[in-house]
Amino acid sequence: MSNTIPRLVIAGTNSGVGKTSVALALVSALRRRGLRVQPFKVGPDYLDPTYLSVAAGRPCYNLDGWMTGKDYVCSLFVDRARTADIAVVEGVMGLFDGSDPVSGEGSTAEIAAWLDAPVILVVNVHGMARSVAAAVKGYAELDPTVKIVGVVANQSGSERHSAWLNESLAAFGLPELVAAFPRGSFPELPRRHLGLVTADNGIVSDAVLTSMADAMEQHANVDKMVSIARSAADLAEYGCAEFDKPHVRIVRVGVSKDAAFHFYYPDNLEALAQAGCELIEFSPLTDSAAPNGLDALYLGGGYPEEHAEQLSANLPMLDSIRRFAASGRPIYAECGGLMYLAQGIETRDGRRFELVGLLPHWTRMLDRLRSLGYVEVTLLQDSLFGRRGTSLRGHEFHYSELVDDPAASGLWTAAYLKSHRRALSPEPEGFQRGRVLASYVHTHFASRPGAAEHFVSVCRAV
Repeated sequence: MSNTIPRLVIAGTNSGVGKTSVALALVSALRRRGLRVQPFKVGPDYLDPTYLSVAAGRPCYNLDGWMTGKDYVCSLFVDRARTADIAVVEGVMGLFDGSDPVSGEGSTAEIAAWLDAPVILVVNVHGMARSVAAAVKGYAELDPTVKIVGVVANQSGSERHSAWLNESLAAFGLPELVAAFPRGSFPELPRRHLGLVTADNGIVSDAVLTSMADAMEQHANVDKMVSIARSAADLAEYGCAEFDKPHVRIVRVGVSKDAAFHFYYPDNLEALAQAGCELIEFSPLTDSAAPNGLDALYLGGGYPEEHAEQLSANLPMLDSIRRFAASGRPIYAECGGLMYLAQGIETRDGRRFELVGLLPHWTRMLDRLRSLGYVEVTLLQDSLFGRRGTSLRGHEFHYSELVDDPAASGLWTAAYLKSHRRALSPEPEGFQRGRVLASYVHTHFASRPGAAEHFVSVCRAV
């Protein structure tokens, strides 16, 4: 059995060439034409998917070859795209950039090859004419398993400039120009230190999406791009047990979800639901307490530093989290969640805001990136997601740090042995005390089959 799924990968020659704007504009234009569009994002990014989700009106899923592997990526893609008319995959960094300088592991190219998906290559052509052919030729010929079938010229000049670019590509038998966006074609998207500001219907208004769609219709051959997507070969039928389990409600898990905490992979949450979790959202910013009757808490990442004053002022909620921890029920906190469980946050301007206070030290914001990249963690002791020796994969991306090591207090222990892709030797990371696990690592549960089920078993045991 096979799957006919029209699909496109929007890739870039490098970061910053405008592939997010191109992907967002394409999704907006296709949806306005009445098509059901399923968006995906390559890599561990939490921010771009929020924009694609708003534009498509459907959740955007991450496709990450390094964290989750080929079978999971292909199964997730087929399962989520089968009810759509077309799938649009936004790449990460440059087309061939990933977790390794030699192989394609973790790259957009890897995902495009696995999905047998045609690639549209976005090139910043400012100050470029015939040289565009040299650039595209290199990308088109580096890996024969990657099919570049069209080129988008971003930051182009006059119509004559676009014509020259197209003539240059045609002269060397290269993929044709399917769009040429003059400088200023797209509205500016708001940014902060982690990248784009998380999207919602206020930031990505109907007016913004209309402007994006208008730019795509005006400067691109949308019909050609749809035709390319529909030319994609049938995909093999992929099956994944992760998506076949019945929804059995066993435990109730509170998930922090508001402007301060919202970095979650949707399929991580779905994996918990499939394993037997009823997920109940609550807001540490505005609610007075965690919901009643919970068996566990999941405090995700986000921007607690941007809302530190309001989080600190919500004393009833802070007391509620302390009481929950004292009850012995499990708490899992990732990155921003770890910051929330610390003594407090010291902002870049030197102000301090007290928070839950479970971890014995403060976190502080830095002017520079503290950590970025893929990591693999091995459990140093039995924990919420597996037995000692179990390994999971994930990534780190943060501008904050703990001012000291909680494990040095003797009350907390190191939860993980972390191997960074660029580090020479593994190092302790993550902190555990009782059934509280806090870490800067954003783990993907699909990297370790059974991780979600183990979490449920721990909750049930309590």
